[in-house]
Amino acid sequence: MTPAPHAPPQDWPKLPWLVALVAGIALPAFAMVMQANASATRSLADLAAPIMAVALMGAGMIAAAVTGRMWIGVAFALAAGAGLVLLALMLGLPSLRHGLFVAVAIGVASISFSARGALFARSVGERGWWIAVAIVAGEGAILFTAMASPGALPPWLLALLPAQWASNAMQTAMRGTASGAAIWELLALAGTAGATLIVAAQWPRRWPHLIMFSTWIILSMMVWQQPAFL
Repeated sequence: MTPAPHAPPQDWPKLPWLVALVAGIALPAFAMVMQANASATRSLADLAAPIMAVALMGAGMIAAAVTGRMWIGVAFALAAGAGLVLLALMLGLPSLRHGLFVAVAIGVASISFSARGALFARSVGERGWWIAVAIVAGEGAILFTAMASPGALPPWLLALLPAQWASNAMQTAMRGTASGAAIWELLALAGTAGATLIVAAQWPRRWPHLIMFSTWIILSMMVWQQPAFL
């Protein structure tokens, strides 16, 4: 007899929503203001992109894990992304030459991160948002380390991180360079979102996990091999 999957959370406690607000909006906004004021050598696009990527992950993944509904995570992440873009423009980011590409990058990343959060809710129920917080903290720490000390981390490690894919895509768009330079990052985000949704739809079957992890590794390798990566 096939065991029933964990039920998604039915009530939305205040603590995880507070964490989502802090991780997805408050801390990223504070970090962007501090980085913009402190750095005189790096462009705001280089500084804002990793901050926005972690913000989208924090907002979308945690909100979806709390509610068990991917669309809520997507909506929350889109709102956080739009707010941070406006903040970046206020802090001196030049007018976006590729505004549509920035919007596409934010949208694809929001869907990808929210799909993972929804899977956590479906697979482990009310504890799913703790997994989301741990992943956001881990990937965020790596991205901020790479931002503070360029070259300190091996490129292959960064190529494994969906947050780095989102950062590269948004950085490319905000710099005003050719959007094709980050097309593999967007395809990787979309591909992992699709594989994650397959796992969620087939839960509690275990075999779709092989598809998800294989997709992640293959897409990471393809991103790593691109000349424009990093």
